[in-house]
Amino acid sequence: MTTRRTLVAANWKMNGNKETVASLLTAFKSGMNGSSDVAVFPPALYVAQAAELLKDTDIAYGVQNVSAEASGAFTGELSLSMVKEFDCQYALIGHSERRELFGETDAQIAQKVKATLESGVIPMLCIGETLAQRESGVTEDVVRTQIQAVLDAVGIAAFDTIVVAYEPVWAIGTGKTASPEQAQEVHAFIRGMLAAEDAAVAAKTRILYGGSVKAASAEALFGQPDIDGGLVGGASLIADEFVAICNAAKG
Repeated sequence: MTTRRTLVAANWKMNGNKETVASLLTAFKSGMNGSSDVAVFPPALYVAQAAELLKDTDIAYGVQNVSAEASGAFTGELSLSMVKEFDCQYALIGHSERRELFGETDAQIAQKVKATLESGVIPMLCIGETLAQRESGVTEDVVRTQIQAVLDAVGIAAFDTIVVAYEPVWAIGTGKTASPEQAQEVHAFIRGMLAAEDAAVAAKTRILYGGSVKAASAEALFGQPDIDGGLVGGASLIADEFVAICNAAKG
């Protein structure tokens, strides 16, 4: 049986300043018990500060978005060579806010995953359904389409490296959380879809849950057989809450 080490990631979105970055990371460093891997996604302007504060620690860091283009006339974008210069280990790709607010398509996201893998950065691929889609009973169809686009672009072997984050859009920033059983059901579907391509790869792929994870719900979520950690939004801006989530991990 493959043991997947729990990973908990903090997505700070467009929040924070130099002072809060320093105070949060200082608290994270002192509070973690080491039972989970931890990654932090600050706004791009604070990546250099995070890199400095996290050197000589086990806490990884990354960017919230990347371009699939190598360089050129793409105002406002970040290339993967820039990301690599700051030793970012991860890139968040396809977050529901990027899909919904910025119109990123499955095809664009797949190309970003491909470019990220080629650069040696680990893609954290976000997938998930809206409330309307869940209520229409098409959750599995939506998730299948989103993953298939990436499989078609990079193949199943790439999921040895890719981290998947399942985020039901209806549970992000709403205070609603999928029950551990609801989340597990979708995680099991995702792993089953990957296993149909390669069971050994599927057994190793880390699938995180992202959707209003709190310290109070973390242990029950992380205790599910196919939930390998969390992608945490609002709660990651509260030091004690995020540390408690990380320390709830099953190791």
